[in-house]
Amino acid sequence: MKSAVIKIGVAALISVGAAFSAFAQEFTKGVVNKIDAKAKKVTIKHEDLKNLDMPAMTMVFRVEDPALLEKLKEGSDIEFVAERVNGKLTVTEVK
Repeated sequence: MKSAVIKIGVAALISVGAAFSAFAQEFTKGVVNKIDAKAKKVTIKHEDLKNLDMPAMTMVFRVEDPALLEKLKEGSDIEFVAERVNGKLTVTEVK
């Protein structure tokens, strides 16, 4: 009985973890307005950022990995993931 309860508890934790992981990886559509490679920042006009509870707007994001900037071009449509990293809004993925 104890073993079954533990297994159910572990399964529940794995399910919750997977749900949060999927939620954090939600891509948002946007348009690149400006790239500042020196400052590792990008300005994006974006749709609602649901994972950050933020409405559509144009704003500046930090870029965690400078290699992401190489994928970007001013005026291009993108899909990206933004998260709070050390309290700063940061683009963590681009496709």
